[in-house]
Amino acid sequence: MTDRTQTEIENSSSASSVADNLGCSLAIVVLNYRTPQMVVDCLQTLVGQLLQTERVIVVDNDSQDDSVPHIQTAIEKNQWGSWVELREADGNHGFSAGNNIGIQAVDAEVYFLLNSDTLIRPGAIAELRFALEQNPQAALISPRLEWPDGEPQVSAFRDPTPWSELDRAAGTGPISKVFRRWSTSPPLSDQPLPFAWASFAAILVRREVFEKIGLMDEGYFLYFEDIDFCRRARLAGFESMYWPAAHVVHLRGGSGPVKEQQAKRLPLPVYFYASRSRFFAKSYGRAGLLAANVMWLLGRTVSFTREVVSKKKRHLCEKEGRGLWHNFLRPVNPPEVWRGDFPPKA
Repeated sequence: MTDRTQTEIENSSSASSVADNLGCSLAIVVLNYRTPQMVVDCLQTLVGQLLQTERVIVVDNDSQDDSVPHIQTAIEKNQWGSWVELREADGNHGFSAGNNIGIQAVDAEVYFLLNSDTLIRPGAIAELRFALEQNPQAALISPRLEWPDGEPQVSAFRDPTPWSELDRAAGTGPISKVFRRWSTSPPLSDQPLPFAWASFAAILVRREVFEKIGLMDEGYFLYFEDIDFCRRARLAGFESMYWPAAHVVHLRGGSGPVKEQQAKRLPLPVYFYASRSRFFAKSYGRAGLLAANVMWLLGRTVSFTREVVSKKKRHLCEKEGRGLWHNFLRPVNPPEVWRGDFPPKA
């Protein structure tokens, strides 16, 4: 932690009540789906890091378990009610829909979207305030995501393209070198830099982005909605900034099973492929979706040949070749649905 950040923390007021939703400088939205203790642990790491004009909205995405009483009890027991508010969705309509509920719950200058499986390192919020002040041109700011032991995670990326799908499916060094410029995962950096998209496990977004491009696309149930939102923001003229001085632990796996299934090479949920089809069709047209699938098949031909000849284990999930055609004929179905207007009405 820098001396400047430590000084800012020491001079910061502890979190206290905000008179009403208006005039909130920073609204932190924490989305929960059946991970109540993770939410409580996340909130605990925010204690002492917030100013009087900052607050937290926890959205329970219709968990249908003990999440709501568990979180509410923790709020009351720890006397967090002055800065934490719990809201319940009327159904689980996906990651975008849940975050949109939290965003619309408060009229703030800046929104910090957090997964429930995150822990905020001391000084991270102060560091993000500093990043906002020093980079007024940056409308989206991504902190450094890391493992509990401090090892960094790649969290700022390039956009997926048909070419990157070839590279991903091939998983072969020589091809990766040729297509290096299209790789979605650039090298890790300890310096601030722009990004095409960043993980929405933790992302800071200025309110003017939502005012100009709308809320998150609820046509995605889970995955690719962060890539889509960042792309829309970039096309609207907004700049982004990866800010590695702000550290956030990302435990992974709290918001869905996909990461674990990918690690075990198991078949992925249908909604992952539906989201993939939607993204490529929205970004590159139906011809672009077709190109992405064809490129994947070419890459898979390379990796399959390598597996047969060298007897190496497959690096792709089972049945992925079948899954990527899911929703191919209707890739942008269902249509985009917005939960009301932004900003929220008084």
